[in-house]
Amino acid sequence: MMMARKQDVRIPTYNISVVGLSGTEKEKGQCGIGKSCLCNRFVRPSADEFHLDHTSVLSTSDFGGRVVNNDHFLYWGEVSRSLEDCVECKMHVVEQTEFIDDQTFQPHRSTALQPYIKRAAATKLASAEKLMYFCTDQLGLEQDFEQKQMPDGKLLIDGFLLGIDVSRGMNRNFDDQLKFVSNLYNQLAKTKKPIVVVLTKCDEGVERYIRDAHTFALSKKNLQIVETSARSNVNVDLAFSTLVQLIDKSRGKTKIIPYFEALKQQSQQIATAKDKYEWLVSRIVKNHNESWLSVSRKMQASPEYQDYVYLEGTQKAKKLFLQHIHRLKHEHIERRRKLYLAALPLAFEALIPNLDEIDHLSCIKAKKLLEAKPEFLKWFVVLEETPWDATSHIDNMENERIPFDLMDTVPAEQLYEAHLEKLRNERKRAEMRRAFKENLETSPFITPGKPWEEARSFIMNEDFYQWLEESVYMDIYGKHQKQIIDKAKEEFQELLLEYSELFYELELDAKPSKEKMGVIQDVLGEEQRFKALQKLQAERDALILKHIHFVYHPTKETCPSCPACVDAKIEHLISSRFIRPSDRNQKNSLSDPNIDRINLVILGKDGLARELANEIRALCTNDDKYVIDGKMYELSLRPIEGNVRLPVNSFQTPTFQPHGCLCLYNSKESLSYVVESIEKSRESTLGRRDNHLVHLPLTLILVNKRDTSGETLHSLIQQGQQIASKLQCVFLDPASAGIGYGRNINEKQISQVLKGLLDSKRNLNLVSSTASIKDLADVDLRIVMCLMCGDPFSADDILFPVLQSQTCKSSHCGSNNSVLLELPIGLHKKRIELSILSYHSSFSIRKSRLVHGYIVFYSAKRKASLAMLRAFLCEVQDIIPIQLVALTDGAIDVLDNDLSREQLTEGEEIAQEIDGRFISIPCSQPQHKLEIFHPFFKDVVDKKNIIEATHMYDNAAEACSTTEEVFNSPRAGSPLCNSNLQDSEEDIEPPSYSMFREDTSLPPLSKDHSKLSMELEGNDGLSFIMSNFESKLNNKVPPPVKPKPPVHFEITKGDLSYLDQGHRDGQRKSVSSSTWLPPDGFDPSDYAEPMDAVVKPRNEEENIYSVPHDSTQGKIITIRNINKAQSNGSGNGSDSEMDTSSLERGRKVSIVSKPVLYRTRCSRLGRFASYRTSFSVGSDDELGPIRKKEEDQASQGYKGDSAVIPYEADEDPRRRNILRSLRRNTKKPKPKPRPSITKATWESNYFGVPLTTVVTPEKPIPVFIERCIEYIEATGLSTEGIYRVSGNKSEMESLQRQFDQDHNLDLAEKDFTVNTVAGAMKSFFSELPDPLVPYSMQIDLVEAHKINDREQKLHALKEVLKKFPKENHEVFKYVISHLNKVSHNNKVNLMTSENLSICFWPTLMRPDFSTMDALTATRTYQTIIELFIQQCPFFFHNRPISEPPGATPSSPSALASPVPFLTSTPVTSQPSPPQSPPPTPQSPVQPLLPSQLQAEHTL
Repeated sequence: MMMARKQDVRIPTYNISVVGLSGTEKEKGQCGIGKSCLCNRFVRPSADEFHLDHTSVLSTSDFGGRVVNNDHFLYWGEVSRSLEDCVECKMHVVEQTEFIDDQTFQPHRSTALQPYIKRAAATKLASAEKLMYFCTDQLGLEQDFEQKQMPDGKLLIDGFLLGIDVSRGMNRNFDDQLKFVSNLYNQLAKTKKPIVVVLTKCDEGVERYIRDAHTFALSKKNLQIVETSARSNVNVDLAFSTLVQLIDKSRGKTKIIPYFEALKQQSQQIATAKDKYEWLVSRIVKNHNESWLSVSRKMQASPEYQDYVYLEGTQKAKKLFLQHIHRLKHEHIERRRKLYLAALPLAFEALIPNLDEIDHLSCIKAKKLLEAKPEFLKWFVVLEETPWDATSHIDNMENERIPFDLMDTVPAEQLYEAHLEKLRNERKRAEMRRAFKENLETSPFITPGKPWEEARSFIMNEDFYQWLEESVYMDIYGKHQKQIIDKAKEEFQELLLEYSELFYELELDAKPSKEKMGVIQDVLGEEQRFKALQKLQAERDALILKHIHFVYHPTKETCPSCPACVDAKIEHLISSRFIRPSDRNQKNSLSDPNIDRINLVILGKDGLARELANEIRALCTNDDKYVIDGKMYELSLRPIEGNVRLPVNSFQTPTFQPHGCLCLYNSKESLSYVVESIEKSRESTLGRRDNHLVHLPLTLILVNKRDTSGETLHSLIQQGQQIASKLQCVFLDPASAGIGYGRNINEKQISQVLKGLLDSKRNLNLVSSTASIKDLADVDLRIVMCLMCGDPFSADDILFPVLQSQTCKSSHCGSNNSVLLELPIGLHKKRIELSILSYHSSFSIRKSRLVHGYIVFYSAKRKASLAMLRAFLCEVQDIIPIQLVALTDGAIDVLDNDLSREQLTEGEEIAQEIDGRFISIPCSQPQHKLEIFHPFFKDVVDKKNIIEATHMYDNAAEACSTTEEVFNSPRAGSPLCNSNLQDSEEDIEPPSYSMFREDTSLPPLSKDHSKLSMELEGNDGLSFIMSNFESKLNNKVPPPVKPKPPVHFEITKGDLSYLDQGHRDGQRKSVSSSTWLPPDGFDPSDYAEPMDAVVKPRNEEENIYSVPHDSTQGKIITIRNINKAQSNGSGNGSDSEMDTSSLERGRKVSIVSKPVLYRTRCSRLGRFASYRTSFSVGSDDELGPIRKKEEDQASQGYKGDSAVIPYEADEDPRRRNILRSLRRNTKKPKPKPRPSITKATWESNYFGVPLTTVVTPEKPIPVFIERCIEYIEATGLSTEGIYRVSGNKSEMESLQRQFDQDHNLDLAEKDFTVNTVAGAMKSFFSELPDPLVPYSMQIDLVEAHKINDREQKLHALKEVLKKFPKENHEVFKYVISHLNKVSHNNKVNLMTSENLSICFWPTLMRPDFSTMDALTATRTYQTIIELFIQQCPFFFHNRPISEPPGATPSSPSALASPVPFLTSTPVTSQPSPPQSPPPTPQSPVQPLLPSQLQAEHTL
């Protein structure tokens, strides 16, 4: 048992003998049958150890060596193999052969002298110290190979492999071989040992031989045959394993695979190994300069390398490596070649770009030309060795120059030819582009804005299509269109400037009416420059609107010549010529002259101000400088946390003038502190001349707080927004924006606030541009020099004599466009303040500023320049001297330009007609001298007194007619009289009642006003007023400001101190100061902001009237009567006296002539004046109906004006109009048509019909009104500005259309806005044929309102209310009840009963505004509606009278006793039918107006 186990563990060993045909060349042919190759491949299968040549011809010494050992067999060694059943075994392989002596070519003699057949069948072999055989090279060099001996003793053969060569052997007959094999097989069979026939060299096998061999095997019993190829390593192992299976019967039978199938498997294995090896080589070898030695070492350990070398050998592996290297080198060369070829066209373009130079040169001649170029070596390199791709130049990566021998290649020649063709094509295309552009320029069909589709048929031909792509000629056409459009726009802008008179006559505002736009288009329509933009109507309209905006709001930014505006040039010239004291102080305090200064107050309680100041300082540079939009500003912070009444906490100090204030709060207490501090600060500046703190820009900021809950935070935000609305300031809420606790406000918001302060600082212009009273006293004359922007002359040359004059000094009034001159005029030197302005800047000062004379320049070769001059002179009073200066290209006698001659002639004629002076200055010699203006200066000195007297008279008249609140209106600083009119449907909301607005009123008037009339009866009446005004204007202490008591009007001779109010502030706060209005009605400057009508309560005697223009759907326009309470006339208020005695007194002062405008004296001025009377007074936003009668009267009055109009001129039609209105016309006037928001594009059966047709006894309320009010009360009671903010007109019209079609319309489903529904509801009442409050009832309501006792007044109004027609009463009750409900939500919607009455009374009552009486009674109408809203429960629901909401009534006229009239004549008039508007009640101040000015007052 023990022996058995040991035998089981031992690896079985088999001894195999390989036999076959052997012998001399005669017997076996020139080569053997492949026994040695078969043994070699089996024992050493690696390709590197396989040898094809194994010779049997040996020398005697080799035969006797230890390898052969004098035997005719070779010992191949021992091999271990794992067979198919995975059992390992060992095999000793012996080859039986026959060695031939190389001398005798006969078999060597050995110990065994038997023939090969018998010797090969030996089963026991022994040879002492015989070495294992490797290859033929081993013979004689045994020491160089591994020496392994054959096992000692006899080697017992277990089986035989019988080889048959099936290849076509040389000098061998296969049949003879098969006969030899048959004999050998018979001899082997005798040994009873297993035999396997092996067909060798099957890779070269002959099909017949293979077939005969198989036939031989089949003839023998159980003889196995295996087809092999040692060279291809196919089935070699299979032959030995098949024999082992036959030897050891216990092993499974081996499957014999046919040769071709086995070859296929072997080939696939080799191909896979090759692919892996090639992948390995490509991964490792990246450079074509790599060597096999270094790379093979890197691949030594890689299984891909090992597998391939095992199968194919090292030489094949090296061969694949070299192929890869060659491929890398080839790719490298091709890349360089491509780079060179890509650079070659660039070299051609750089060296030979001129087609004329190379047009007829071959490539060879072009090479010589290239070598001669100076920059040849920049592009090419000449190599010593060629071709370049066979030299080391391919590896010179730093040198990117092109090898010059590349030019000899075909691709280079092709590129040269392509370069020639390209130049030729470019020349042709350039010619086509030029021809195409010339076609565009010369074609009369190409006009600005014409689409390409319309133009192409006129300008395209076949050549253009052939040579130019569509994108090319589209691009050329687009650029040409841009050029001609830009040119057309420039010419059209010049055309607009040439019609400057038209634009200024139309008195346009920000949103001109369609009628005025139509006039502009009608006037300009025939101009060729207007027609040139026919295809670009939108752009043309935009240019017109832009120009209107410039006329309406002229600034340097809106100037058509911006940035070359004259004002900017003048400021630069003067600032570079002088260093003002303020600039000098800045330079002393700042190292950088470009740094501006921002003084910022930070107001906050409990450390908030200090914390934010520290955060802002952290964002500044080390020297407290802050960068905004790339510019550096010096930031000065003043945190305030205490009582602002104390000097230490004052907003303003002698060295700190604030530009803005940041108000911080994080609680109700800190918010209250902010409100109180602002109020105290404003109160402290009341009555002071430097009260700019009232207008100090404020920003209210809610800062973060760690313990603020959501509900508290929301409450603080709401309270802050309400306070910001009252303070009219910006509100910032960083807390809701997610700012971290570490920061109160982020850097972006700080920059935003500082930018706003810079803008406000510029707008406030804290360094006033108007001289103070003291400055006025230091200047003798004020001259304005006007220049036209865009004129073809340099302002530097024109102003050179002025600025270089030795007497020229910097102006002390702070203006950037003024200088002071000291010139000898007459016997004395005069100080002249010369303001150098553009025309558009000069327009705003014609009426508001004291100017002694104008020097107006114009270019003789530019029509627009003279047109602007004419437009400017139209509104200048004829008492002001004018100096016209024409700028020419050369001397007048050498002018060859007809336009220049015409312009010069016209300028001279204008100067003659207005009694002005005219000179021309050739700009080729611009260095004129100031002496040329001395005659003009003398004229100014002669007229100085009358100019100043007239100006002071105008100022005093305006001071009487304007309250302080109007002075503080934002209109005060507007550039033109109508610059701040509301101009859109979405009106700016007026602020809520502010507790900080000062309530300053005019001082009381004296009672005995007749004394003043007596003074006027003398010849020196006007001089008395002038001297009195002048003395008051020089008074430096303002009169005390007191509330206005309801007392009688009293005027005394000495009590005129109120007349200089508003002028003493050092600047003009109102826009228009002219007492004599144009003949077509009120000057547009009489229109103030909506806040002037809503915010501040007024007494009845204040002649300021809130006129909600009904067509604007809630817009409120305030009309200021600038002629109120003029103190240069008298009268007791009776109608009869106004007709007789006042006219007689007027005749006594006939020597006083009224200054007129130059337009009335010069036929060349005011050529578009007829358009001034073509439109009704009011905003261009919504024009009311033009009343034909007024228009006729106004136009007649204008035509009747003479050059000098005396005050007593009875034939003045305007005077007759006033007297007629004051006599209370009792005739039945015709009802006035009401403007509708609709365009009358459809016939409505519901809107615009009598009220009785849309109500029934069962439904006393119109369904439309009911639906609108239900919708508003359900969704809109909290809407801010309800009934005041306009709705969209198109949506309102759509709502009416839809309701007209379907009375069951659901407003909620249609998603209309609240303001749209509210506006449509108001429009319903506006379109009624008769107002909801009948005209006959309006008279009774006014009479009832005159009752002094409040309770009696309300009962009287209630009695009148009972007289209303039933239908009117029910609807009026319904509407007033609704408005009462709306007013109860005024804390949210900001619409108090007063605000609602202002918005609604014109809609409900619709008075006739064609007379002055209606205008003066507007407060009465509004107060009546306000009382109805306030006392709605009393009037309609039998509730007791409610107390007014506050200590004083919301409307002073509701409770205050009216001022007693100075007339004893009662108002007697018969009630008119409902279709006619009643005579409106007389104004309480109208009897005080002098007869000369009342005529102006009503127009």
